[in-house]
Amino acid sequence: MSVLGRPRVFSRRRHRPDNEDPLIFAGSASPRLTSAICRELGVEVGASEVIRFSEGTLFVRVLENVRGRSVYLVQSTVFPTNANFMELLFWIDAFSRASADSVTVVVPYFSYAKGDKKDEPRVSIRARVCADAIEAAGADRVVTLDLHAPQIQGFFRIPVDDLYAMPYLCAAIERVSLRDPVVVSPDAGFAKRARRFARRLGAPLAIADKVREGHGETAEIVEIIGEVADRDAIVVDDFTISAGTLVEAADQLIARGARSVTAVVTHGVFAEGSMARLDRSPIGRLIVTDSIETQPVELSAKVAVVSVAPLFAEAIGRIHRRESISVLFQE
Repeated sequence: MSVLGRPRVFSRRRHRPDNEDPLIFAGSASPRLTSAICRELGVEVGASEVIRFSEGTLFVRVLENVRGRSVYLVQSTVFPTNANFMELLFWIDAFSRASADSVTVVVPYFSYAKGDKKDEPRVSIRARVCADAIEAAGADRVVTLDLHAPQIQGFFRIPVDDLYAMPYLCAAIERVSLRDPVVVSPDAGFAKRARRFARRLGAPLAIADKVREGHGETAEIVEIIGEVADRDAIVVDDFTISAGTLVEAADQLIARGARSVTAVVTHGVFAEGSMARLDRSPIGRLIVTDSIETQPVELSAKVAVVSVAPLFAEAIGRIHRRESISVLFQE
C-alpha cells in the first residue's frame, strides 16, 4: 500500500536490550566532534575506515558488528561538500546492509540548506533532493543543528530534530561581559531568531536592512533599524561563509556609534579569504560552534570556538533511551 502515492516504509526495528550503549561512528568530516560526543557519553568511537581512490571515488567499511544495534553517525557535509554528502549516504547504506537496528544520522551542518525553495524557473530544490537521498539510503532519523531553513524538516518523512545552539552561544557571550549590549540581526529574515537571543540576553534588538543581488555570497547593508550608539553590538546569524555580511554590518554599526562589535554564528563555514576579511574588520571577536572542522583556512585569533558536543551527546542519549528531547528546545 502507499500513502499519497509514496511507498509505505516498513521499519526494520527490533527489540533491543535497554542496557546497550549506543554505537557512535565518525564520518571523515567530523572526527573531533564525534570524539568529544563519545567522551560526554563515556563510550568509544566506533571502528570504521574510509578509502579514497585516485579517481575520486570513496569506499567505506564498518569494522565492528552492528547487527541489531542502534547506530549513530556524525558527519557534517561541507569542505568538500559533495564528497562528504556522498560519504554520508554510503555510511547509511553500509549500516543498513550490516543489519543495524536503526541508523540515526547526526549532521551538525546540513549543506544545501539554502536550496529550500523554487524561487525562479528551472531550478532544483536542492535541500529536498538531499532529504530524499538520505531517506532512500536507509536513515531512520536525522539530528541536525540550526537549519538555515527550518521548513526543511518537512522535506523528510522520518523524524528530524533541529537542535538549537543558542544556549551555548549565549553562555559564551555572557562570559565576555559586554556593557549595554544590543543584538543585531543581519537581515529581516533572521529577526525572529535574533529576537530569541535578545530575550535570553536581556538586550534590545536592531535589524540590518540587507540587499543581495543574484546568488552572490556577499550582500549590501543599506540601513540599521534600531538604536546602537554607545552600545556593544552583537551580530547574530546561523552561518557565515565569506564573513562579508558580518563585516559590512560591523562597519555600519561602528559608523552609527556602536562601541564594539561581537559576531556570533552557529556554523563557521569559512571559505578562502574569510579570515583576512575578518582580521581587517572592526569585529573584535567571532564566536562559532565546532559544527564544522574541515575549513580550508587557518582560523583567525579573533575566532572563539564553542563546543556543542554536550548538546549532541544529550540528544543521542535521550533518543537511545527512548526519552523525550523536547527539553533541548526550551529557550
